Amino acid sequence: MGLFGSSGIRGLIGKDIDAELGVRIGRAVGGLSGTVVVGKDPRTSGDLLVNALTAGLIEAGAEPYRAGMVPTPTLACAASHFDCGLMVTASHNPPEYNGVKMWNQDGSAFDGEQTEEVERLIAQGGRKAGWDEMFEERLWPGAIDEHILTILEEVGPVERSIVLDCGCGATGPVSPRLFRDLGCNVVAINANPDGRFPGRPSEPSEANLGDLMSLCKAKGMAGIAHDGDGDRMVAVDEDGRYVSGDRLLALFASLLGVKDMAAPVDASMVLDDIVGRPIVRTRVGDMFVSEALKKQRLPFGGEPSGTFIFPSVNYCPDGMLAGAYLLKLLDGRPLKDVVSSLPIYPSARDSFSFDPSQGKKVKERLAEEMSSLDGELTTVDGYRVDLGHGWLLVRLSGTEPKVRLTAEARNRKDLDQIAEMARSRVRKALG
Repeated sequence: MGLFGSSGIRGLIGKDIDAELGVRIGRAVGGLSGTVVVGKDPRTSGDLLVNALTAGLIEAGAEPYRAGMVPTPTLACAASHFDCGLMVTASHNPPEYNGVKMWNQDGSAFDGEQTEEVERLIAQGGRKAGWDEMFEERLWPGAIDEHILTILEEVGPVERSIVLDCGCGATGPVSPRLFRDLGCNVVAINANPDGRFPGRPSEPSEANLGDLMSLCKAKGMAGIAHDGDGDRMVAVDEDGRYVSGDRLLALFASLLGVKDMAAPVDASMVLDDIVGRPIVRTRVGDMFVSEALKKQRLPFGGEPSGTFIFPSVNYCPDGMLAGAYLLKLLDGRPLKDVVSSLPIYPSARDSFSFDPSQGKKVKERLAEEMSSLDGELTTVDGYRVDLGHGWLLVRLSGTEPKVRLTAEARNRKDLDQIAEMARSRVRKALG
């Protein structure tokens, strides 16, 4: 069926995702799990899917518990008390999207075997329990309190003045409270949840954070921004400059002093240089980073998109925990000073369209071109070639007929050479 992507089930409401699918998902998960906690972000279609999931869970004989509107990491934290958790969200996507993320007790997303089993049960229609096997739904009102307490115990007090941009998402009632409880002086914007995201688009990209950057510059304060469901965190320094997820990954690796970590194949090689050895590379997607952290017992991981995972708490990306850790590790120092001390490597990105009917042939030709290069080849997600002085990554887009190219080097001269060589080989593969 191919329902699952790299971050659960997600699509356009009314086209890809509807109440009927929600009931089928609920029946499938309910047939595998006795107790399930369900949460949602503020999207307007959230109640539709929560009601559908709950109906399916009851029909399958499972016990559903409603956590209400909560951030995704809050729901993942609550899942520790149940067989699993279901989060209705489309994360950073526009408001017309929604979906379902599935969480294990340890905060990790359902893995490949689990999602395959859920898809199989959805296709079969799922379990239908008898009337005497059904349970009434119950409320689980303490999820936010528990999550905040968990972060307070993990991070401890932090005295800092910060600006928070909650993006009108699920973190609005949670993140400002958390940082004030930590001991911070908080200026919050876009803190009223609204599933239409009127304050700014849900994705906390540089292009979407103009208000936050202006406010940080005016007040001389660092800022933190979340996406719609709170699993991401990016920052803005005291001069109003955007600090990307890639830079934050490097900052965390440096300040935590980790000796190993996991990040996807498109993350900067500055991580390898900071850690002092080649890091564990995964497919693009936080669930794959989480799987690597679990299997190899690594202390930290994340993605350039702004997801950060701290296994000492659980295996779910947590934007609020990441923000709290960031302020704690800065230890009173200006964010701009710490970020400026990190090396910056120039990078280049490009994309190439191709005929969708030629997808298989394009993939074969790309494999030939990349494997013939004199470098270390990694094929966990596309073709990444480490060349010593730089690297390149060629991947087929998962959403459109395009080849994505990323290149990075320690200086501009080497980058230009690597990028042009990579472009030439991609063009050759495309014929």
